[in-house]
This record gives sequence, structure tokens and C-alpha cells, in this order.
Amino acid sequence: MSTSTEGIVLQTRRRWLSDVVELLSSMRFAISLLTVISIASVIGTVVTQNEPMPNYVNQFGPFWFEIFARFSIYSVYSAWWFLLIMAFLVTSTSLCIARNAPKMIADMRSWRDHVREQSLRNFHHHVEWQSTGEPTAVAQETARRVAAGGFQVKLVQKADAVLVTAKTGAANKLGYIFAHAAIVIICIGGLLDSNLPIHLQRWLFDKHPFVGNGIIAEIPAKHRLGTSNPTFRGNTFIPEGASSNTTILPMSEGVMIQELPFTLRLQKFIIDFYPTGMPKLFASEVVVTDHETGKTFPATIKVNEPLVYKGLAVYQSSFEDGGSHLTLVGHPMSGVSHQSFQLEGEVGKSTPLLGSSGAEYTIEWSGFRPFNVENTSAANGQDVRAVDQGKSFNEKFSVKLDQQLGSAASNKKNKDLKNVGPSVQYKLRDKNGQAREFNNYMLPVTIDGAEVFLAGLRDSPAEQFRYLRIPADDKGTMNEWMRLRAALADTDLREKAARRYAETVPLSAGPNSQLREQLKASALRSLTVFVGDRESTGYVAIARFIGKLPEDQQEKAADIFMKILNGSLWELWQIAREKEGLPAMVADEKNGRFLQLATNAMADAFFYEAPVLLQLKGFDQVKASVFQITRSPGKNVVYLGCLLLVLGVFSMLYVRERRLWVWIRPSGDGQSHALMAMSTQRRSLDFDKEFERLKAHLPH
Repeated sequence: MSTSTEGIVLQTRRRWLSDVVELLSSMRFAISLLTVISIASVIGTVVTQNEPMPNYVNQFGPFWFEIFARFSIYSVYSAWWFLLIMAFLVTSTSLCIARNAPKMIADMRSWRDHVREQSLRNFHHHVEWQSTGEPTAVAQETARRVAAGGFQVKLVQKADAVLVTAKTGAANKLGYIFAHAAIVIICIGGLLDSNLPIHLQRWLFDKHPFVGNGIIAEIPAKHRLGTSNPTFRGNTFIPEGASSNTTILPMSEGVMIQELPFTLRLQKFIIDFYPTGMPKLFASEVVVTDHETGKTFPATIKVNEPLVYKGLAVYQSSFEDGGSHLTLVGHPMSGVSHQSFQLEGEVGKSTPLLGSSGAEYTIEWSGFRPFNVENTSAANGQDVRAVDQGKSFNEKFSVKLDQQLGSAASNKKNKDLKNVGPSVQYKLRDKNGQAREFNNYMLPVTIDGAEVFLAGLRDSPAEQFRYLRIPADDKGTMNEWMRLRAALADTDLREKAARRYAETVPLSAGPNSQLREQLKASALRSLTVFVGDRESTGYVAIARFIGKLPEDQQEKAADIFMKILNGSLWELWQIAREKEGLPAMVADEKNGRFLQLATNAMADAFFYEAPVLLQLKGFDQVKASVFQITRSPGKNVVYLGCLLLVLGVFSMLYVRERRLWVWIRPSGDGQSHALMAMSTQRRSLDFDKEFERLKAHLPH
């Protein structure tokens, strides 16, 4: 290759490198990066980060879950593309500083004394006058007065004149340097506190996230990070009386085990309450054991009062159940038997269960709460089964599950917060792996003036719990409701109840066996319709049944149907009690109210898709703390960047750079001719006033 060709190639490479540097350091490139980072930050705010992957599958569905997972939407701030954009932003801003900072500093130091008299006349703010005295004396007096106005002044001798040049507010350019440097420093601090160091260890030292279940002490070294790891943020779960010397770092593919330089032992978890039942204090009494020195010391960790030791901060993040022992009573929710049975469980473990139909289930005890603060104010009084004017029968009579089978406390406007006692949360999983989650309260809760047991269910963690409200009987149990439910499932008892109802209802026409038989058939039909079939049950089935009648007859038919149903259910209740040797209930307002609530609950119970209802009877609580343990070397770096950013923005907004020149030359007869010019980057009314003030203040 000839010398000329090599020169052309070398020149082309230099030009290409120069173009790349110019692009990277340009404002348009930096703004583009900031735009992408802003969009990514919005996504990271809208989409909850670092949740368990099944939650995202339930929220977005399998198709979009895979798409979003490919772009690391579930962990935006640790995604490779986000870190790459941050690195490009650091590079772009650094190049911008490297290219422009020397020019700005040179301009700050420059006096701009190479001006000419004619060029000063071209300034917008300039003025000329005659002054008594020689140019040198006038220049010295002018310099003194300008300096008194807060300017730095320099006298420059010209061929036939003296130039007084002055400047102030040069720190304005430092503002630009500080602001750009702050972006670089903050980004570096963010990168230091990101997962970038962990990613580097994965690439360089063949570290892999751990997937699955196992004992932490037995997890291999390839899934562990040493105590020298410069940055991390993880969670540690410690029950009372237990200890931990590791923390769990969630990753998109699993978890990493982070070794700690000390061991935390939870002695006691403390929780204090306000009179309303709301918690006001969470604190953990721990004992810290240093692995290097063997030193042991106690400490108390509170919310917003972390333990800081060896560069690590231990925060009180939350609290969980540490494996409480539970005693429960199981009530059958199908079949003709209401005989309860007792079982025990431990939070975090599972218990086998054989359903009444012989189906096999597994109970997964997922949570226990010894207290629940709920809004127990009276509901808005709307009967979800009321027959409203102006609507078709089906619209008026259909069950509104979002109100009855809805939240634990239906009224959201009036606030009457109260601790309603313990609750247990569990999953009931069948042999096919399908599971529903349940949340049942131990004690009855007063809602709309009635004592009811709340039994919640949901099909997936992405949903809210929907609550079945079972009325409490005179003894504060759900036994009466369970007895009535079982009786309703018994065809023989339904027929007996229909017969008794027909026999006890007074007829205006007097004794009439044919009318009694018709009334019995109607009563039996009402109970049968209420029990329903695979398509509809409860009030929905009644609405479908009556909806087949002519529209002008539906209102009257509905009123008659409900009277017959209520009367038949009352007799069914009495027969169920007689069968077990219990006295009949008194037909008063209290028992009538109970029957109404029981009927509503049975209508909704058809949607409570579980073979049993588990009611908490006793517990032996074991508390546990969840600590967030962090090492954040970039925190102080970010603080420094924020300080520089504040100084930079303040300098750019509030420090005004001004330049002043006064050209003084002799004009004869012992006088001097003075030409003053003044400039600034931002013209304003204050600048105009300052120019007029200086013009009047200089020697004439």
C-alpha cells in the first residue's frame, strides 16, 4: 500500500473517530438517552419490580409475560440494556465535559482585552462621553469605581489609549460544568448501587442464580457471593430465637445467596398498637456476632432506625409469621353432614386433607395474622337483593357478588378502624395442582349491625379476596348455619320441610287437602330451585326461574316465591334441630334476622368452591422479622452529585456573567474621550438598570 493511500486511510479513521466522539458528546444524543431512561423509569414505576414470576403470569397472561420477560420489564433497573444506557449517558456527558470544560475555564480566565474601539460601538449597551483629565488618570479612577461595583478590573495599555476591562459572575460557567459533572457522578453512584457488580461476578467467576427450594446452608458455592461483594440489597427472614448470616438477593432467574460478615439472631420482635388497633411501633431486638473478631453485642432495629455495622445497613423491612402452630375446625361445605372435625397446621408447611367426596387435597398454610385492622362502620344499607323500580326482574333480582361476596368491610367512605382479631390464610390444592387461596377470620365481625364470620377466597394472588359472610348464632359459632346448610342438601329433609310448611300455613278457604298438596309442591319447588343445578344456584337460579314468566307477573310471583322460600327454610331449620334433639327456635325478630342472613350466605356459598371451610380455633404464635440488608457504596457518591447539581443549577439561574469595557483616549485640551460598552449572556431589566447606574457612576 502506498504512503498516500495509508495517509488517506488514516485520515478517514480519524475523521470517523471524530464524528463518533462528536455524536456521543452532542446534546441531541444525551437528550435521546435521557428520554429512553425516563420511559424506562415510568415502566419501572408502573410495573411492580422483582415480584415472583407467577404474579406476572397471572397479571399479564402467558403471551405478554414472555414478551415482557425478554426485555427484563420485571427488573428494569438491573436490566442489561438499562445499565448500558446509563453507561452511554456517563460516556456522553463525560465527553461533553471534556470537550467544553477547557473552553469554558479559558473563557472564565480571559479578560477579552483584544477588543477595538469600533467593535465596542457595535454593542447594544454602549455610551460615550468627555471626561476631564489625562487618559491614565481617568482610567485609574474608572477602574477604582468599577471595582467598587463588584467587578474584577484590569488596565490594558493600548497604542494611543487605555482600556479598562472588567468582569463578574464568571462562576456562571462553573454552573454548567457542575451540572454536567453531577449527572456523571449520580449515574456512577447509581451504577455502583445497581446489580452491575453482581453481573460482573456472574460473568467473571461463573456465579449462577439458585432455582428451586433447599436449605440455605446446603446451597453450593456457585450460587453464593462473598462478603467482599461491593454492593447488594437483599432480604433476610428470621423467626424469633433463630439466626441468619446470609441474605437473599432476588434475581430474574432465581436468587443469589449473599454471605454476611456477621450473624444476626432475633431475640424478640416487638409490636405496639394505638387504641384503634393500628400498629404504631415495629422493633426487633437482635444480637450481632462478628465473624472476624467474635465480638457480640445487642442492638434494637426499628423502622427508620437501621443498624449500621461494617458498612452494611440493616433495616426493619416488615414482619411475617415464623411458623405459628394452628388449631382449626373443619366444616363440610357440601353433602348432608355438618359434623366438624379438628386438624392442626403450621405456617409454612402443608397438611393432607380428604374431602367429603373422597377427593384428595393438600392444605398449604401460607399465613397467619394475630390482628387485623378493618373498617367495620355500618354499610350503606343497600340490600343487594332489593327489587328496584325501573329494571327488569333479572336485573333487579340477580345477586351482586361484588357487594355481598365482596370485601371484608364494604363501606369505604366511613372509617371505623378496629382490630377484629386473628385470621388464617391458606391454599387448598387438588391432586391436579390447581389451587385456590382462602383467608378466614377467627372471630365474628359486626357488619350492618350483625355478627358474621368472614370467609374469603380468591382464584389467584392478583385478585382481591371475596368474602362469604356467615351469620353467628346465639353462641357465637357458625354451627347453626352449618346445620341449615346440611339440611338444605338433604332431599328427604327438604320434602319434610315442604310438607310441614304446607300444613302450618293458614288457608282462608279452610281445610283443603288439594290446596295443601299444591302448597307443598310449591314449597318443595322453591327449595329445589334455590339449591339449583350446575348452571345456576341460589338467587340467580330463582331469577332465571321467575324470569320465564310474563313480565307483568314477575313482581307478584317473586313476592310469593320468596315468602314460600323463607317459610320453608324456617321449617327446614326446625326439622334439622329436632333431628338432633334440640328445641325449636322461637319465631321472633332476632331469629328471623338470622334466617335472612343465613339464606343470603347460603346463596353465596354456592360460589365458595371448597369442600371444607377451616375455622381458626387456637394458635401458638411464632413471630419473625424481615430485614433488608444493604451495602450502598454509591450512596455518598450520589449525595455528592446532588450537591454539585444544586450548586450548578443555582449558579446557572442566579449568577449572571457581565463584561465591561471602557476605552479611554486623549481628545485634546486636557480632556479624555471615554467609550463604555457592557455585555451579558441574558439581558434583563436588572441588567439595563445596572448599565445606567454604572454609566452615571463613572467619572465624567
